[in-house]
Amino acid sequence: MASDTTPSRSKSDLRRAVLEARACMSPFVLAQVNAELAEWMYRLPVDVADGEVVAAYAASGSEPGSTAILDVLVDRGFTVLLPLVPAGDPTRLQWGEYRGELELEARRWGLLEPTGPTLGPDAIHRARLVLVPALGADRTGARLGRGAGYYDRTLAAVDAPVVAVVNDAEFVDDGIEQGEYDVPVSWVLTPGSGFTAVGG
Repeated sequence: MASDTTPSRSKSDLRRAVLEARACMSPFVLAQVNAELAEWMYRLPVDVADGEVVAAYAASGSEPGSTAILDVLVDRGFTVLLPLVPAGDPTRLQWGEYRGELELEARRWGLLEPTGPTLGPDAIHRARLVLVPALGADRTGARLGRGAGYYDRTLAAVDAPVVAVVNDAEFVDDGIEQGEYDVPVSWVLTPGSGFTAVGG
């Protein structure tokens, strides 16, 4: 995402620009990005005790993040929850526990989800920290999602800090417009700079 991002650019234009840039990333660069993001899991911005819950996501395609992030969190003794996309119209996400890459399968829209028991949408309230995918984020706490609203519906009543995970160039000073129902994030994680507190 260009650093001159302004509110005059529509969300759909921003999404298209980010997705095009990600599609051009070489496998080597993506692997490096994911390795750097995984290293930041040893320096979380909040204290998480052994056995406590971190909610995350299984990245797809050129999305930043990988199962390496999830494996580090599990190795640190945390319970890791991943989202399950329910059938039908957009609503709150359901959750399942991550138990290793071999227990993930592609489901709706090709997204990787745990194959174990399905936990209800309220499982997210157990999380001490929530890592969410994003196409962009800015220092006001605005997050650019894919537009369906699953995460905004899910995070509306969540008290835990929320972290948007993006590439370095997708984190800008401002200019990502927030709608009435958009939920801001507390932190932004980039491979180069780690966790940055955002918003008020």
